[in-house]
Amino acid sequence: MPGLHNLPPFPDDVPTHPLLVVDFELIKKHDQAEIDKLWKAATELGFWYLKNHGAEKEADEMFEMGAETMKLPLEEKMRYEQGDEGMSFGYKAAGANATDETGALDTVEFINVAKDDALAWPNKVHREYPSTVNARMENTIKPFVQKSLDVNYTLLEVLGEKLGLPKDALKQVHLLEEPSGSETRVIKNPPRPEGMPEDRAALGAHTDFGSLSFLHNRLGGLQVMVPGTEEWQYVRPIPGHAICNLGDAMTIFSGGILRSNLHRVVPPPKEQGKYERWSLVFFTRPGNSVVLRPLADQSPIIAEAVAKAPAGKYETGQTSKDWFARRIKYQRIKNRTGPESWRASRGTEHKPSAY
Repeated sequence: MPGLHNLPPFPDDVPTHPLLVVDFELIKKHDQAEIDKLWKAATELGFWYLKNHGAEKEADEMFEMGAETMKLPLEEKMRYEQGDEGMSFGYKAAGANATDETGALDTVEFINVAKDDALAWPNKVHREYPSTVNARMENTIKPFVQKSLDVNYTLLEVLGEKLGLPKDALKQVHLLEEPSGSETRVIKNPPRPEGMPEDRAALGAHTDFGSLSFLHNRLGGLQVMVPGTEEWQYVRPIPGHAICNLGDAMTIFSGGILRSNLHRVVPPPKEQGKYERWSLVFFTRPGNSVVLRPLADQSPIIAEAVAKAPAGKYETGQTSKDWFARRIKYQRIKNRTGPESWRASRGTEHKPSAY
């Protein structure tokens, strides 16, 4: 499978940022110490490792699906391209998105499959997909989506309780039956060309658009910028551990209590850069009709946080669907008119230019 063939180890001489390790089995058992660890991670950096999540087999099969899809002729893949109107589902070719406000092009290609299409299969909710995706929808993609939903819903429920929200309050803004931007993505980044600097962004600096991301990768390349610093630091991949991070929606729902942190993808460091980098992620996003605003009317804890923030800071006035489409649309290089296009694609990034 992609990314597992005699790969060199992650180097010890590059700047890395340690993440807390959360045990999903203990979270499911409502272990208080583990819940406190999750809360610390969610409020300080918004990133953590997750072990014992039970999705390794499904993830391996998703990587196989991704490899089969990327081997298709480009002309075939382009029949299922995302387009330039803000849809994320489908294929994205390398170079279709900007990575910063100068218009530098990304180097990754990926295939996105909507949660709604996977669960409704063989019926269609959003769009058609390549034959390699269809062949894997029932026995590979749907099981991974279901396992990812179980993980993310469990984590969201725990975070909701810590925020003082009523039980299932966060589930109500992520209803399974409501169409949403939730999707799974397999990403391929080619080996770093000779002479390309290691800090050339393959995927530009951003905060995630939605609520919670469940990431699997085999090589380095993911970097975070810790708040209060100007330095990019790698997140070391650990076998058997997923990486979870919060997105804009959870920062907004919580009135800023939970953190959606700036991150990017660069080529893997040192010897790892000679290999293709594959990653897999499932993004949980709110229902399309959900207005992104603090849930202050349901939680005194959130209400207090909002009262301390500048007036209207977290009142976006946008539905989840509109927020998501705007961010996708203005990353597209075909929609670029200048630096203002990149800025129009931004979310809750703490560094406005998001270099």
